Amino acid sequence: MARISGSKSSSLFFISFLLASLVLVSSERVARPPIVRGLDWDYYWLSCPRVERIVRKHLEDVFEKDSGVAPGILRLFFHDCFSQGCDASILLNGNGTEENERNHPANFGLRDEAIQAIEDIRAIIRVQCPRVVSCADILVIAAREAVRQFGGPDFDVPLGRKDNTKFDIDSPDNLPVPFERTDVQLSDFFEPKNFDATDLVALSGAHTFGRAHCTTLFNRTIDTNPPIDPDFKNQLEAACPKDKELINTVNLDIRTPIQFDNMYYINLLNHQGVFTSDQDLASNPKTKEIVNRFASNQNEFFNKFANAFVKVSQLDVLTGNQGEIRKSCFAPNNKKKSNVASVVEEVVGIATNM
Repeated sequence: MARISGSKSSSLFFISFLLASLVLVSSERVARPPIVRGLDWDYYWLSCPRVERIVRKHLEDVFEKDSGVAPGILRLFFHDCFSQGCDASILLNGNGTEENERNHPANFGLRDEAIQAIEDIRAIIRVQCPRVVSCADILVIAAREAVRQFGGPDFDVPLGRKDNTKFDIDSPDNLPVPFERTDVQLSDFFEPKNFDATDLVALSGAHTFGRAHCTTLFNRTIDTNPPIDPDFKNQLEAACPKDKELINTVNLDIRTPIQFDNMYYINLLNHQGVFTSDQDLASNPKTKEIVNRFASNQNEFFNKFANAFVKVSQLDVLTGNQGEIRKSCFAPNNKKKSNVASVVEEVVGIATNM
């Protein structure tokens, strides 16, 4: 029998290793929720292969300067997707005095720095990949990075969304509210979008970092059901005096406020949930066992959160010929310009940013 040379043996081993790695990656992706038509795990593989690295690098710099931008981006993602779909409509400014989605009371406190970060990333990407990456996809990638870079799970997200050309000022009515109980959250906001109790508990875990405005806590220190730890109640009342409710904020997680981990669920078990909607999860028969599992098993929480995130990221997406790739995340494209004018503008924009 012919002997295999050392170099050939090494080559065969390397090829086998690559194939095994591909199988592992493939099986890991299969475990995630199915993706809708028009999206793909490798959508920008040919047209903009470095897009995720560009987003990651820019946000590393942004988060180093201000860690609060990370939960701000995650909230921006959720509020965009749950309103009228993951279409970046929340970023549109409107014309002149026209209202936009961000003016809705449910969007009070959205961070300007988080909004600007998405537009800044778009401008950076545009230099390397002229108008192929949507603001909607940038927001999804950025939200995943906000989770990953603060200790949370690292997972793939399907891409290929297009940007909406318009917004609906009433669409934030679809957002769940922090003073509602679990049964209402499920029946009115989550189940109609095909999310179950596990999804609700996992997505609520995003409150493991970031801050809440005192105006959203109006019933937390008044009601004793769901229960509240007396010392924690005193802390909230001290942080949110009546004359500072519109200004002051409190940490959503009193233990690790700038870390994405499962301490949020430990807080709930100690009756230290900031929102009524949070604390009720630990008492409701549909969700309390899930809270217990996530409190004792961070890996399970991370896996369920990643699954729920991917599901949220596919809500009512625009793909294919629907929507557009915006030249600015803050405004729809000018349809009146000729194709030649658009090309010239694109080239000038790239040269300016180089």
